[in-house]
Amino acid sequence: MRLAIREAGAPALALFASLSTLICCALPALLVTIGAGAVMAGLVANVPGLVAFTAWKGPLFALSGALLLGAFAMRWFTRNAPCPADPKQAAACARLRRWGGIVLIVAAIVWAVGFFFAFFAAAIFF
Repeated sequence: MRLAIREAGAPALALFASLSTLICCALPALLVTIGAGAVMAGLVANVPGLVAFTAWKGPLFALSGALLLGAFAMRWFTRNAPCPADPKQAAACARLRRWGGIVLIVAAIVWAVGFFFAFFAAAIFF
């Protein structure tokens, strides 16, 4: 159980936090860029929490970045940790490590896209 939390839990939490940055900043920028301002207005009217996400984007990115760095640090410090001796558990351990790494890379990419749209896209495109 601890193995599953260590290998898959931290990357999944980092991915969840990174996805919140897309909701905060990349989605509104994308909708406005493609000319769907009415859709964005409808989203803001029906999802009032979206405005709070946008207002608190600095702390949101800091928290999600800290979770992402924590997941990377946990992965780095346990990179040489042994898998169980049982062949089935060893295969599950290897599978969890592989999928945890993939999820962590996807989370980093998602966070970087959100960061770009939150802090740089407005200055470049508008």
